[in-house]
Amino acid sequence: MSKPLNISRINELKNNAYDNIESYNDPDSPEALAKFTDSMKAILLADPSMLAAVPEYLPVALFNRIRFSDAAKTKWATWIDTATMPSWDEFKVTIQFNNDDVPLVLAVRKYSEELLIESCAVVYLLNTQDNVVAPSKSFSSASDSDSSDDGYDPYNDDGDYDDSDEEGYYDQYDDEER
Repeated sequence: MSKPLNISRINELKNNAYDNIESYNDPDSPEALAKFTDSMKAILLADPSMLAAVPEYLPVALFNRIRFSDAAKTKWATWIDTATMPSWDEFKVTIQFNNDDVPLVLAVRKYSEELLIESCAVVYLLNTQDNVVAPSKSFSSASDSDSSDDGYDPYNDDGDYDDSDEEGYYDQYDDEER
């Protein structure tokens, strides 16, 4: 039997994350959101237990950094509509993390797999609902532009989803528990 997805918690996390994104998404300071999330990711990587006090920081840190294929969006819509928590195996094939974020994802998964899944549900909602900030190029960090081909580029997404390397891509999230 599936575990329920706490939709009221997801909505609360979404509203809090949205407030944080909005407060740092300033046209006069286009790098403010990127700087905030970069420092937040470093802090959360060092101590994921901080998420107990500020769980909304994880969806903010992952905002604009992950993508969902069209098929994955359909699955996420169903999970949210039916308030169903996906299993790890269902979850890991519906989301593609930026390679730079894999260490944070692994650390958070070790701390709370459920929080990681909830945070990705929040990012899905932030990306698909009307009342959210659109992804902007100002979010990319220097490390994103300095790397040659380290993974998904959310700013040059042509909408195609190549799952030819999907199995190998997701294996890295399971390696830690082996």
